[in-house]
Amino acid sequence: MLRKIRTFIIPAVMLAIFFIFIVMINRVTKTELVSRSGQTFEKAVVKEVLVDNLQADGSRVGQQTVTVEMLTGVRKGETLEVTSSSGYLFGAGCTPGMHVIVMQSVAGETTIASVYTQDREWVIYLFAGLYLLLLCVIGGKQGIRGSLGLIFTFISVIFIYIPLIYRGFSPFWVAVFVCVITTVITMYLIGGAGRKTVCAIGGTVAGVLCAGVTAILFSKASGISGYNVSDIETLLTLWNTEGIQVGGLLFSGLLISALGATMDVAMSVSSAMEEIIQQNPALTRKQLWLAGMRVGRDMMGTDSNTLILAFAGTSSSTLLLDYAYDLPYQQIINSNNIGIAIMQGLSGSFGIVLSVPLTVTLCAWMLKKRKEG
Repeated sequence: MLRKIRTFIIPAVMLAIFFIFIVMINRVTKTELVSRSGQTFEKAVVKEVLVDNLQADGSRVGQQTVTVEMLTGVRKGETLEVTSSSGYLFGAGCTPGMHVIVMQSVAGETTIASVYTQDREWVIYLFAGLYLLLLCVIGGKQGIRGSLGLIFTFISVIFIYIPLIYRGFSPFWVAVFVCVITTVITMYLIGGAGRKTVCAIGGTVAGVLCAGVTAILFSKASGISGYNVSDIETLLTLWNTEGIQVGGLLFSGLLISALGATMDVAMSVSSAMEEIIQQNPALTRKQLWLAGMRVGRDMMGTDSNTLILAFAGTSSSTLLLDYAYDLPYQQIINSNNIGIAIMQGLSGSFGIVLSVPLTVTLCAWMLKKRKEG
């Protein structure tokens, strides 16, 4: 009976509390930053291209005039004549049968509409579903648990992290809170309840906090702050209207982005050390620690590479433009964008590297203590 309560009832109660908490923090009244009265985004399918903008060389200039059949909204079932621009950010190269998103403004019997973009919702859900299916098929039970952890992390970021920041809480500490709960749940799902999981959780949280502290120190020394990001002018609108602490978004985002790689290192090291002590219970705590460090050192380089390359990939456009304009070295190395990218990559890598000895030390103490007990 006690085992049944621990296995089913306690997790069910905790899950119910979690969803009640989500519902409560998402009850917010948002300030209208842009008037969208009468404007909606609806699904439609292109029926005919009346005026095309396709040039002889394959490029598109100007705009298309097409007819679309509305699939949703107040004009559902009706056929409308709309325009589609040839911009890279808005519009689409429409062809008959293409599913698109139409931006429409309705006032009485008058409708003003244009193609906003191609409908790619189904593509996103398809590839996300394929990934989860692949994870479950190849990973088996662990893959299913990993999928549940991934879904929980997504829910936490969208329905906890963003709403709490919008409510005016410190982005840094909100990120710490989200990192802790996602780490606990994900590690529990993957590793179960045990000392190995506790060690992995401790190593992950400590590593992420190290990444955050490193970023703050880098910021203080370099003069880079959360107000040096490219979209700060738009973010300041939120600060003026809602009191959102936009200056902390840079550092909170860094914690979230470093979480995955740090979690991977901590769990891998914990699992390896548990296997080592099970295969050779006679190892001393020092020998176990040295064995764990050997495992961790093999992972440091690859995981740090992964994180730095991820940040480098997001800055590839900036790097290419700097290269094309042949900017002076001093201008590049001291620019805000490059400084922020370097800070993000290095801080996350600091977190990964420091999580190894922290996790190893925790495992050497807890796992050996269990064997001695």
